[in-house]
Amino acid sequence: MAMNAATRRPFTVLITRPVADAGPLAAALAARGIAARLEPLLLIEFSPGPTLALAGVQAILATSANGVRALSLRTECRALPLFAVGDATAREAREQGFITVESASGDVEALAVLVKRRLDPTQGTLLHVAGTALAGDLATDLAIAGFACRREVLYRARTAEGLSEETAAALREGLVDGVLLYSPRTAATFVQLARAAGLAAQCVHQHAFCLSAAVAAAVNQLAWKAVVTAAMPTEAALVAAVARAAAEVAEHGPMMPS
Repeated sequence: MAMNAATRRPFTVLITRPVADAGPLAAALAARGIAARLEPLLLIEFSPGPTLALAGVQAILATSANGVRALSLRTECRALPLFAVGDATAREAREQGFITVESASGDVEALAVLVKRRLDPTQGTLLHVAGTALAGDLATDLAIAGFACRREVLYRARTAEGLSEETAAALREGLVDGVLLYSPRTAATFVQLARAAGLAAQCVHQHAFCLSAAVAAAVNQLAWKAVVTAAMPTEAALVAAVARAAAEVAEHGPMMPS
């Protein structure tokens, strides 16, 4: 028997992205009728420094939205073409005023393919703006194709030291239906913090929504109701995966606690 709509609460997920990225993601989920709780597991610290030297650079490569934000603090130049790993990073670049922006709509490998298709290695250096932790080996991939790639470390992501009391209580009380995880590092951090808070057993009632197979592998250290990997490593694909899971439980959806 379907439960009374008055007793149904919305499908609710935990967003573990940094604060600046969580807002747009929460809005995209809300548009699908999905509620979100924010619990950033990576704390972003931008690196101070002089204005970046851009002489001889033909294009900028950005593998995260935080790289774009950090870049914007270190240069006023917005005229160089910027190639972004995914749509969220491209959106941030446009919001920061970059004029020519193209998205690979995928991962680092997709970005390398896009760059090799669009650019000529004889026309100048590529500037890769990044954090201290890297996913993939973009520079080596491009070097094989003859490109010179200079990496500038402009920020670092520090992992959270514990779950907030509000999030721990929500997990303990069964008010969270899924956890969104964007990187193996974030997934490993959630596993560690859930165990430290004595909440690992609660995950059997939750979905782990993972951006990629590498993220899924990192989170599989815990037992989950389901581990769901996005069809593509994009935010849109991950949101779609959450929406499908929410639809599957809607008829008998999560009950409000008594």
